[in-house]
Amino acid sequence: MPLKFEGTIELSDSEKTLFDHGAFDPKTRRVFVAHTARDRLEVIDHDRAVRLQTLAGFAHAAGVVADEGEVLVTNRGASSLSWVDAAELSTKAVFETAPRPNGVAIVARRMLGIAACIGDESRGPELHAIELQNGRRWSIQLSGRPRWCVTDGAGERVYLAIREPSMILVAKLPQLDPVQHWPLPSSGAHGLDIDTEKELLYAACDGAVLVQVDAKTGKVLAQWPLAGGPDATFFNPKSGLVHVAIGEPGVVQTIDPRSGARSDFVTAAGAQTTALALPDRLYVFSPAHRGAIVLSGA
Repeated sequence: MPLKFEGTIELSDSEKTLFDHGAFDPKTRRVFVAHTARDRLEVIDHDRAVRLQTLAGFAHAAGVVADEGEVLVTNRGASSLSWVDAAELSTKAVFETAPRPNGVAIVARRMLGIAACIGDESRGPELHAIELQNGRRWSIQLSGRPRWCVTDGAGERVYLAIREPSMILVAKLPQLDPVQHWPLPSSGAHGLDIDTEKELLYAACDGAVLVQVDAKTGKVLAQWPLAGGPDATFFNPKSGLVHVAIGEPGVVQTIDPRSGARSDFVTAAGAQTTALALPDRLYVFSPAHRGAIVLSGA
């Protein structure tokens, strides 16, 4: 269960910087991470464990998801969602969103993108669903600041963590209607992932708690303490483990929800985001390490 250090991959201009979310595309076997402070998208060749390319033009890049050769990036500084070809590393389209898009999800087989927008003083938080091939969209207003979002295995529902009041919002895709609100027992819903086979959600909350939720009913099933305020959260369907990145003090906590067993891997302050590459690799993006820490045993 403990994670094992395999090495580091240096990314350009990564000292004293800020990364946001990362994602692994199984089709191209590439890892993508939002280099927020540099307005870039960094690309890693997973099989060769090297930086492949740095893509510019992603203003304050925040959320990244990838599947079936398709990558979506929320550009918090440009109120937009970029659609990137994972093989060609070219931008296929850019869609306007509400201000400060943050969380993002993709249903690649339906060519559907989801963007959760924080909003600003002129426009409140919103959730958008966009058909990538024709730009058709649906949107709803949100009751609080959105964090991360995921979809179910069938691509029929989206689950969105909302900071305050701390909850998981559930909506049917693509129309985003009807909507349910499932309250959580800890403040500041933040990181979120799903076990699609068992239909279980894992919500990491700023109140330093990881919460397991029934994805069909919203019932809270279990809770585990965390070492601090969490960020990126991944469930590995191969190992059954949940990995939560905590930027302060700088640790990845691994929890086995079947037994409650926990192990910690010390990273560095500011290492708050990760990317899970199946079956067993976890990339931790750390400014102190000038790039990515590669861990096995995930």
